[in-house]
Amino acid sequence: MKILFIGDIVGKGGREAAMALTPVLRREYACEFCIANAENIAGGNGLTKNCLQELFSRGIDVCTAGDHVWDQKEFVTEIEQLTNVLRPANLPACQPGRGYGVFTTENGHRIAVLSLLGRTFMTVGANCPFEAAENIIPQIQKETSNIIVDFHAEATSEKIALGRFLAGKVSAVLGTHTHVPTADQQIFPGGTAFQCDVGMVGARESILGRAIQPVLHRFRTGMPARFTVVEKGIRLHAVVVTLNDEGRAVGIERVMRDLP
Repeated sequence: MKILFIGDIVGKGGREAAMALTPVLRREYACEFCIANAENIAGGNGLTKNCLQELFSRGIDVCTAGDHVWDQKEFVTEIEQLTNVLRPANLPACQPGRGYGVFTTENGHRIAVLSLLGRTFMTVGANCPFEAAENIIPQIQKETSNIIVDFHAEATSEKIALGRFLAGKVSAVLGTHTHVPTADQQIFPGGTAFQCDVGMVGARESILGRAIQPVLHRFRTGMPARFTVVEKGIRLHAVVVTLNDEGRAVGIERVMRDLP
């Protein structure tokens, strides 16, 4: 079974690129299931039900989130209506939504997706992702051995540590959040695919999907600046993970595609 995992989708331009390219990539790589990190789809910050439904209409099966999950106020209530949207599982239990789910693919396979949030260099107060994974994964394993973890974190060391911690216990640990794809895709012992960061669906001529000059102004002067999203010249970053019948990864391939 092949799974397409798309990096952080940024703004309207990112949504349009994901909508255009996801059906193409699913056919090209014969992917049975598609996951995307969507925490920046609504104007570059947060999620909305309408934006998510656009993605679901074009072949994305499940969307994960991260530290910007509550940036759009209406999403606090909207998330309860969306069974295929996940917020980080290690946020406080009182927060709405759920952190993992088990889904059925078009070919009848069961696949679980778990969303986790890092703590190193992150401002959002999250519980320990290692403890959350340790508690949740045994529950998931009762239903399926196909388990994909989206670890939304800043520090590469924390991402690698979680990947090593979960090696042999899950099918893949794929990093999001930094918007820059890393060249460290590999399969850990026990059949766990890993990549520190999948990248983004955002503008090539940008700084992490935002206009260049305001970001430079902020770094050079330390003064506030409005970071606008660049909506053209979009590049999509993703990975394709291949699983065997036991839910172990036997392949991981980086994908990069420009929107024509």
